[in-house]
Amino acid sequence: MKPSLKINMQMKNILKSVSIVAIVALLASCHKDELLTLSVPVIQSGSLITSENLAGGSIKGTMQSGKTYYFDKDITVNDGDTLLMQSGVTLIAVGDGTKDKAPQISVHGTFISLGTQEKPNYITVQNAATYHAEASAAKYDNVFKGSWGGIVATPAPVTTAKPNPKGGDVIIKWTHIEFPGAASYGNDAAIYKDGDPRYGIYFANIEKDFILEDSWIFGTTDDGIRTVGGKVSIMRNTFELCGKAGGECFNMKSGTVGDLAYNMLIGSATNALKASNSGGTTVQCNVNMYNNTMANCGFRQTKTGRGGSINYEQGARGLIYNNLIVNCRFGLRMTTDADLTNIAYNNQYYFGSTAGILAQFLASDGVAKAQSADLKSATAKDKNPLFFNYITDQFDYSANPGPITASLMPAYITSIGNSNFGLQATSPGHNKSKTDFSPMVAVKTTGSFGAKITAPGSDIGAYQTDGSGNQH
Repeated sequence: MKPSLKINMQMKNILKSVSIVAIVALLASCHKDELLTLSVPVIQSGSLITSENLAGGSIKGTMQSGKTYYFDKDITVNDGDTLLMQSGVTLIAVGDGTKDKAPQISVHGTFISLGTQEKPNYITVQNAATYHAEASAAKYDNVFKGSWGGIVATPAPVTTAKPNPKGGDVIIKWTHIEFPGAASYGNDAAIYKDGDPRYGIYFANIEKDFILEDSWIFGTTDDGIRTVGGKVSIMRNTFELCGKAGGECFNMKSGTVGDLAYNMLIGSATNALKASNSGGTTVQCNVNMYNNTMANCGFRQTKTGRGGSINYEQGARGLIYNNLIVNCRFGLRMTTDADLTNIAYNNQYYFGSTAGILAQFLASDGVAKAQSADLKSATAKDKNPLFFNYITDQFDYSANPGPITASLMPAYITSIGNSNFGLQATSPGHNKSKTDFSPMVAVKTTGSFGAKITAPGSDIGAYQTDGSGNQH
């Protein structure tokens, strides 16, 4: 080897070593969050969607990060196709809820919204800021009117060309879904009657995954979400103002299997969470509900004997632990026709500001019983959960025990921008959870689209003193 070549090779090795040391030093100096940001992959499915105006009909491909898109006609993701939203995408439904002006997203393939904490996605309407401001002032006409049709995810109809459509997964992370629920005008006749309000999300595919994480469902006319079959993981979300005069935050029917945990649910018309085996699938409704916080639910439902917090009926089963139930019209309700043999429950924390609420901690038309590790107000306002920043007794439920209109209800999360439902260290619910059970884990948990399932936490409710749980 020539001397000059040898020297050049030595210099290259030295420079290479210096570069490696410099890179290591640079990475060592980075903040943990910066490292995580560097490792986030840019995910794309199919071609990039470049036009901001989405024509009605079939759609697939990738909505690009940071862009705003509009649709004023129904759009459909066909069987075998994928529609993906990168982080920081805003999708605006242009409509007013009237006939031919209430577009929906029909999903027969796969729908993925990959918002992040730093760059959440929005599926909303043009007047969203105005509607939020009105909600802060306790004006709810526009919040509940249903400006667009919502998301409907089902397998495609059977045809000669496609005799066995399979459908696909729905995966939604760090995404705001706002103001759906427009009346149906011949849309999906198998689901809705003409004039019925549509749901925020309707998912019905027993073989596929429905993953909803760290997202917000705000202002729906009826159910925020309804599932009739599907493997579910519903983790760390916020549900607010679901149902005008009826409707749950999350209504699960036959064929729904999975976990619901660390959700904050406030101001539902009827129940926060409902499980029922009605619906006629061949798979039993089997859902675990643990470490959720629900407040001010059930007071807009006009039918007697229903509506409040958690409801299991008609053959549904599952585990019910560590839920914080604050000023809900009714507490845990299990009917005689639920699968009582296969329901296990304990460690609920009930708080009530009035004697009437205390009397219904366990709904009188159900068969749920007090359990050994339950926490309950013994008198009105006893055992305050001691949230960091939320006034539990801001509304006089003695004078207005329900049914009542939304305008009479206390302020909601959106109108209290600095509200914090985390428990102070001196809260009665601190370190009072049951933790010796495991989530069902019915969905995929690997890869960029897999679920992040949070195990039972030590504190009752959705927010944990160690910083885990709900991140809103």
